[in-house]
Amino acid sequence: MSQQDVHDELRARLHEAAEAHEPDRARVLARIERGMTAQDRPGHRATLPPVFGWIRVVGATAAVAAVLGFGGYAVASAVKPTPTEKTVAVSPTPSGSPDATSRPPSRSAAPPPPATPSTSASSRASSTPSSSPKATATAPVATGEQDGPLWSDGSVDPHSNDFWAQSDVTLKTTGRLTSLTVRLKVAQTGGVSNAGAWRSLPETDFTQTVAEQDGFLVYTWTLKPGSGVAVGEWVFAGQYNHKQGGRDAGDDSYTITGTAGGKQYAVTGDFATHTTTDGDS
Repeated sequence: MSQQDVHDELRARLHEAAEAHEPDRARVLARIERGMTAQDRPGHRATLPPVFGWIRVVGATAAVAAVLGFGGYAVASAVKPTPTEKTVAVSPTPSGSPDATSRPPSRSAAPPPPATPSTSASSRASSTPSSSPKATATAPVATGEQDGPLWSDGSVDPHSNDFWAQSDVTLKTTGRLTSLTVRLKVAQTGGVSNAGAWRSLPETDFTQTVAEQDGFLVYTWTLKPGSGVAVGEWVFAGQYNHKQGGRDAGDDSYTITGTAGGKQYAVTGDFATHTTTDGDS
């Protein structure tokens, strides 16, 4: 086999190795050595002395090394990524990136929250007077002993004496009351002081107060929320001590306000003069 044939064979094998991207230098050298050994087999005519044979082997080896080096460079160049493939490492712009839209905006870049309509409406509502109707109507002015379903009367109890008396306020109603206030005013005629009070309706349904106001001893009974007064006749009584002798009740009075059927009513009256003669009323 001539040196040209050896080179052609090596070139062909190296080309195959380069295309396979798996150059194996040791395997190629082994094939060369096996080719050189085949030339020394019996029957093969040697055309050169042994010295030239070794020179030929060394030269062929050097040629193979050079070709392998070039082939390795070619293979490395063939598998080297192109510049366009490196563009995948470039980060996309924030505007088109899903991460950019999924991340919350910077706190410093967030604009201040606008005022909500409800806040503005509430502030305007607080600065303007309410136009809604009043929850409770103005209490009516009492002008007599009867008004709507209410009828009333004031009298001094016949069991009163020279030191003690009881003023009775009688109320009749033909409608159920959902609110009720009874106020009894006893003029301070001398020595008048509270001695007790009562009413014919349940005590737990009312709050009761007694106080001195502007020269009067005032008894007040107020129906508690949620309670009611049934149709009927009821008595509210204030008891008091006074100085010895007959007492004039001409300045005493009472007022009653109540609600029936969602409407307010009011009544008022006074008391007959009470005197005692020899212990008689």
